[in-house]
Amino acid sequence: MLILVSCNSQNNKIAPETRPKQLALAKSENSPAFNISFKELVKAYWSLKDGFISEKDSVIAQSARTMKLAADSLKLYELKADSSLIFTASTYSEGISSELIGLLGEKQMLDKRRSFQMVSDQLYDLIRTVQFDQILLLHAYCPNAFDDQGAYWICESNDLKNPYLTNTSTNCCEIKDTIHIGSIH
Repeated sequence: MLILVSCNSQNNKIAPETRPKQLALAKSENSPAFNISFKELVKAYWSLKDGFISEKDSVIAQSARTMKLAADSLKLYELKADSSLIFTASTYSEGISSELIGLLGEKQMLDKRRSFQMVSDQLYDLIRTVQFDQILLLHAYCPNAFDDQGAYWICESNDLKNPYLTNTSTNCCEIKDTIHIGSIH
């Protein structure tokens, strides 16, 4: 985005009356208690992702347990939303928790990665549902994962490591979405 802005800076001669008004930074739409609990969930997810990158079963197991606890402890009642949105968020949170239990029961790394993919997909849906706006997140995709079936994961802009193809020299990471709802604090 910065590249696009800087590339267009030479042609940025907009008449003062047509320039867009600068908006004040928005406050988070969710409560501080919810945001703290959601940050814990995302932090646990990144730890789990790092476990897959390093291919360390002990890190994967511990991170999955931590993430399950964070998903189960998510303060959804603190959401500033109607009951149908809270119900939808609860469904995703429960799905993440259930999939993490399944991941912990898997013996093969490939099966664990498939569970991680499902966790990633549900977390993405949960982030979009609750409109989490505290961290800039990227929705990354690798079309080569799982024998070219493809898989998504969530990462930060400074950490694009692929949790699906760690033992290859292929740098397989396409950014499909920038998750940035409202302002970043």
